[in-house]
Amino acid sequence: MRPFLDAPAVAKRWERWLLAFAVLAFALSTIALLRLFYTENTLSMPSTGGTYIEGSVGELQQLIPWFTVTNDVNRDIVSLVFSGLLRYNPETKDIEDDLATLTVSDDARIYTLKLRDNLYWHDSTEENPHPVTPEDVLFTFQTIQNPEFPNTLLRQNFLGVEVEKLDDRTVRFRLEEPYTFFTSNLTLGIVPRRSFEGVPVSKIDQALDFGFHPIGAGPYFFKSLIQTDLSTEVTLEKFPRSYGEDPLLSRVVFRIFPDYPTLLSDIRNLGGVRLVPRNAEGDPIVPRQFTALHYTLPQYVALFFNLDRPILRDPQLRLGLQLGSNKQALADAISESVIVDTPLLEIDVSDWRYQFDPLSAQGALYASNWHLPEKVRLQRLLEMREANAVGVLQIDPIVLLDSGAVLTVTGALMDAASGSTLNGLPILQIPTQTGSWIVALPTHGGTGSIALGQNLIRLLDPTGEKIIDSFYLWRTTVPGDYRRAAEEQRILELFVATRDGGDVAPEDRIGIADLYLEKGMLRRRLSTDPRDIRVDDNGEKLSLTLLTSNSPPQYKSAAEIIQRQWGELGVHVGIVIPETREEFQEKLLARDYDVLLFGQSLLDNLDSYPYWHSSGTQKLTGNRNDLRLDAYNLSQYSSLKSDTLLELIRQTSSEEERQKALEELREILKEDVPAVFLYSPLYTFAFRKDMHNVRLGELSLHSDRFLTLPTWYLKQGREFAPGKSWWSFFGWLPSLLF
Repeated sequence: MRPFLDAPAVAKRWERWLLAFAVLAFALSTIALLRLFYTENTLSMPSTGGTYIEGSVGELQQLIPWFTVTNDVNRDIVSLVFSGLLRYNPETKDIEDDLATLTVSDDARIYTLKLRDNLYWHDSTEENPHPVTPEDVLFTFQTIQNPEFPNTLLRQNFLGVEVEKLDDRTVRFRLEEPYTFFTSNLTLGIVPRRSFEGVPVSKIDQALDFGFHPIGAGPYFFKSLIQTDLSTEVTLEKFPRSYGEDPLLSRVVFRIFPDYPTLLSDIRNLGGVRLVPRNAEGDPIVPRQFTALHYTLPQYVALFFNLDRPILRDPQLRLGLQLGSNKQALADAISESVIVDTPLLEIDVSDWRYQFDPLSAQGALYASNWHLPEKVRLQRLLEMREANAVGVLQIDPIVLLDSGAVLTVTGALMDAASGSTLNGLPILQIPTQTGSWIVALPTHGGTGSIALGQNLIRLLDPTGEKIIDSFYLWRTTVPGDYRRAAEEQRILELFVATRDGGDVAPEDRIGIADLYLEKGMLRRRLSTDPRDIRVDDNGEKLSLTLLTSNSPPQYKSAAEIIQRQWGELGVHVGIVIPETREEFQEKLLARDYDVLLFGQSLLDNLDSYPYWHSSGTQKLTGNRNDLRLDAYNLSQYSSLKSDTLLELIRQTSSEEERQKALEELREILKEDVPAVFLYSPLYTFAFRKDMHNVRLGELSLHSDRFLTLPTWYLKQGREFAPGKSWWSFFGWLPSLLF
């Protein structure tokens, strides 16, 4: 009876278990449904927070906006700590408002900027607010204009500019001459006047306290500077501002390493790598788990001709060198991909002057009166052949005669009367041949002797004043030399027959390119024969000195490629690469080169004025102190027409007028060939794949990649799509059934 009595209890236990299971299943199903609903009805959105750590190779210097021109690592950090009155937008390629709003007069001479409200420096606190004022703006730019300011290059940008305060929010820049690209100068970071009180202008670059603990008004403030065993570490943290996009990243850390191998040893701790280097094959060394972005800047690398050198003043010579430069082969060899033909970073495939054409290059060099030795020798042989082909003297043009032997020459008396002389010896009638004469020319000493080498044999009339005929004759005593001379004569006849369309077998046809000069005589060129150096009418060789820098390493490779390419044209190129930057700078300033392989940057406005206007040439007085650091015209190029156009491009406010002037400038530079423009360098930036929405746009400086930093993010969250909320869950459920 007991089991029957326990049955209701067992049943109740199973019911409880079944109920618990049902409740659990319901809960799990509900959670799954809620999760599915949430996933389908929400969008992944970036959220604030996270630290971006970027590694770079270089050396940290003082973080002052005035002194970052030659240090890209510093410029990166400064671009986040400081803000300018204006900023460049890499996505629109326009200069836009930043700390201030801009108004420009119609004549492009007056720039009025009104500071935004609620602008504060990074050291501002509630107890001691430190607002950005017009006095800070005036201090920033008037310090640059001070004659004792240490950065003379930057000071050039503000010569003839009057800066004044209009009210407690407004400043005005007044220019002596219109300059439509002036807005680019106003992207310079503003510094607080208070931080430099008591610092002499001449020593402002030595303000170490500020330089290594900078105070700006940018989107990130300087937090700390730490020196580790591997790197120098600079930490920036987000600074709340009342305008613009609020960056999503809370912190940006720069780790500066002495070299790339050291950087790679710490790669696990990095979120990005600035300027990824390349391996021996030219491929960027991008670490695993990193995404690479390739970009160019408004820069070009060119071969600048020093037009102060007499040898390079002939535009035909410069054109020949341009036509003989295979830019595509050079770019492929050093893993560059962006070829340029003009200083405005354009490619002109329609104009023959920008095409690689060795034959046209040879023609241009010939027109400039620089000839290959083979050509000079051939021309001389043709002249002698033409002279020997006419007249009464019929002699073998080459003879093998030992000293003591004689050369017997005969002729007709009807062509040279009795009493005539040959090489000063009287002609004698041949007793056995009526109407003929004979002369025996000796081979050493005395009158009429035939010397070794080239001789001009002359037949004079009995008066000794009239030349009846002349003949070029070459003599040797060496059988080997005679065989080479005979081969030269055979090649000469083949060349003439080929040129004149004679009956010559295809394999025997010969042109100037098939000739090689060896020991003063022509022979057929072999594939292993080097190209001889061209000479002018004075026998001077076409030899050029090419100067370049040892950094970046691509410059050396490019110089060696140009050396080989121009060598094929018959141009000798000697490469000079100073070991130190200081040595290179000295040669650059003194224009101690025939050709310079170097790069120039146009920044965002593509203004070519500093590089091609005659005001940028170096005045070489012989006094080192007279050399200007801001003499950017590396070709020493001077043209009244181009100067006028460059000035117009800077001053006009009419886009139509500017474009017309640019077209005319292109044509002038195309004709003058002051340089051979080669390529625009390709750069690589890498970042971890967990970094999202990284965009670069059209950068003008490496640091411009941070202008889109507000859109970068590491963390993500989810938000309901428009019109959706948790209340939408019940309306969503039926969609699962139908």
